Amino acid sequence: MNKLILSILIVIILTGCNKSSNNPLSQLEGKVIVNGEQYIMILSDYEQKDKVEISLKHSTDINEIAELFDTLDVEKNATFKFEIDKNPSSITVTKLNEDGTTDLVEMKDNEITMPSESGYYIYQLKTLWSEGKQTFVFDVNVE
Repeated sequence: MNKLILSILIVIILTGCNKSSNNPLSQLEGKVIVNGEQYIMILSDYEQKDKVEISLKHSTDINEIAELFDTLDVEKNATFKFEIDKNPSSITVTKLNEDGTTDLVEMKDNEITMPSESGYYIYQLKTLWSEGKQTFVFDVNVE
């Protein structure tokens, strides 16, 4: 009898802890799509403006953040498409080159083209909504 009551209490507690939020930006997901396959990008920064401003910052080292993503091996000039929850009002894409330099990447219709030169690149997408902003990271090996 005690095991039954304990089991019911655990289910009730877990259900209460798993309550979904009315937060408009909570747990938004960003996906990069290449060759029909979807990959979830790593969230690096998160800031939400509500009655209280919430800010979540991971490591500031983009290389450490990129290590959390399974590096994609792609061909030169491959096209990547992005799907980001709640359609942000703006997206800025930055590419970190192997030599440490950065370039702004032109995005059209939520798509970018990979470089025509072989190498390892880290991409950072800074997204903005009226309710806040999020930054996503992924990395590629261009062959």
